[in-house]
Order: sequence, then structure tokens, then C-alpha cells
Amino acid sequence: MKTHLISGGCGFVGRNMVNRLYQNTTDRILFVDNLSVGKHPSEWLDIPLKDTIKGMEIYGDDKRLMFLKEDFRATLSNFITNPNYLDDHYGIKVDKFADVFHFAAIVGGRAMIDGDPIQVALDLSIDAEFFYWISRHKPDRVLYPSSSAAYPISLQTKSNTIQLKESDIDFDSMGQPDMTYGWTKLTGEFLAKITAEHYGVKITCIRPFSGYGEDQDYSYPTPAIARRAVFKEAPFEVWGSGHQGRDFVHIDDVLDCIEVAMDHIHDGSAINIGQGVLTSFRDLIQIFCEFAGYDPEIKPLLDKPVGVHSRYCDMTWVKEHLGWEPKISIKEGMKRVYDAVMEREKKLGNL
Repeated sequence: MKTHLISGGCGFVGRNMVNRLYQNTTDRILFVDNLSVGKHPSEWLDIPLKDTIKGMEIYGDDKRLMFLKEDFRATLSNFITNPNYLDDHYGIKVDKFADVFHFAAIVGGRAMIDGDPIQVALDLSIDAEFFYWISRHKPDRVLYPSSSAAYPISLQTKSNTIQLKESDIDFDSMGQPDMTYGWTKLTGEFLAKITAEHYGVKITCIRPFSGYGEDQDYSYPTPAIARRAVFKEAPFEVWGSGHQGRDFVHIDDVLDCIEVAMDHIHDGSAINIGQGVLTSFRDLIQIFCEFAGYDPEIKPLLDKPVGVHSRYCDMTWVKEHLGWEPKISIKEGMKRVYDAVMEREKKLGNL
């Protein structure tokens, strides 16, 4: 039986990947998360807990889901020190992982990126240990999620709003990425290319733009804005002027693109994942308020951190080389989020 590994498996993207792999394969899945940001599986995994082995939680009658609550760096240290660690410690034999998805990272919203940049820089240590282990273990395939924050901020200003192409990141001639988070992801991409080239590991890098979905918590801007529309906030507050824009892409599209990319890209090259559409936060507010049936005044909060003015991608390379395009429109995706938030608040007794 194949065994896949997902770091950060209880975060937004990680838990969606756990569910997808469990539903679409008959493989085992080991997922690791310290729950500093992620949610415990009991909150999102609709599968019963069947066993616990020395702290590892085993889910499902087929026992294909294995969860470790720990810092992924501790997991990596154990794997590096003892390649047979899972068998020796838990009695779970894994000669080699099939697919490894590395979602573990220290990242928050804009307040974290701008407010505590050195904490975010710890991602450098996570990724360095990760690729060191990858170079030794050599799993079948690896996914490294970079970020749209890796792109030069000089291409994302009010006076220079362009669709970002994969070729806009050139390791021979680089611009400055977005804060320490952007630097860590850019460094991760470089490590991915080096590991693929020098150690013969199949690695795919992605640069997802502003991912969203129904099960995001309110620390993310999309569900937070939806919730305020559900309660008909007026005036409707927005960080900054609200004219800053992002490329919003639904999590289902992100996972679909990952599947295609991992089948075709093995040299550590990075691709964009987005709609290729720039949507301002004012536009987003108007979409949610349209669902809620009201038209409030929008109140700018100019003292709040806002990041770059515009960030959206060019999907031409992905469309031409991978034959992939996103399927879920902004309106359809945001309606799903709005309905999910409405249902969540009803269950909480707030509506």
C-alpha cells in the first residue's frame, strides 16, 4: 500500500488535501501538524478515531489516516536520525513515501507578515530541514507550495499593476519579494530546484494566489468579510482604501491544478495557480453584500496593514503547457463561502 505524507495537514490547504486523498485513493496518509494554526481532525474529519499508538491518532475503519500532533521539524529530525523511525516507534512500516505535500509553514494574515516578520522567517529552518530529508529519503514525488508573495513587489504597485508571469522570477536577476514570507518561499523554490537537479527527486512547485474556500476560519479575509456581510455590517470597514486587489482562487481549483502539475512537472519549476483576474476588496465586499441584499457605505481603515497594491497572475503558461484552467468563478465560489458562513452562524445560534 502506498503511503503519502502531508505536513501542515490540519491547516486550510492541508486538510482539504487530506480529505481529497482519502476519498480518491486507497492509500495511507500520514499527516502532521502542531495545531498552532490548524484545527484538530475531530473538528473537520468526518471519520471516526479508531486507535491511538503512542500519541499517533489512527482514523477510519481501514486505518488509512494517521495523525501526528507535533512540530514538523521534530518529525523531520526523527526521520533524519532514524530512517526506520515509523516502524521502530509506531510499528508502521514505510519503506518510502509516495507523494509528499509540504504545507507546514509559519504564516498568518497581513498583521503577522508585517507585524512579526522574524517569526515568519522560521520557515527557512522548516524548509531547509525538509529538503535535506527529501534529498536522503527520495520519495516518489514532492509538492512544494511557494507563494505569490515570492514575486517582486516592484511589479505590484499602484502605478505598475501587471499580471505576474512565472518568468517574472529569475534567480539570475531578482527583485525583492514580499517581506520575510516572500523571501522564505523564494528560497524554498531555489532549494526545490537544487534538490530536483542534484538528487534526482521529482519536485513540483506552485505559486498559489489568494486561495479561499468554505471551511476557512475567520482569520482569513474572505470568510471574515462574508461573515460581516451576513450580519449586515454598516458602515462596512475595509483595511486600507479597499482598492487594493488580489487574485482569488477556490481551493478545489487549487487541488485540481496540483494533481495535473505533479503529473507533468518534476524539475522543481514553479507555476501560478489563480483565476488571472484582479478583484479589489471593495469588489469583494460588494459581491457579499449583494448576496446579503443590502448596499452599505464602505469605510476605509487607512491605519491597517494592506500589503502590495495589486497581486494577480497570468495563467497563460499553465493553460498552454498543462491544459488546465480554473472552473469555479468568483461569483460561484464566493456564494459557496457566503452560504457556508451563514450555515456556520446558524449552528452557533448567532442567527
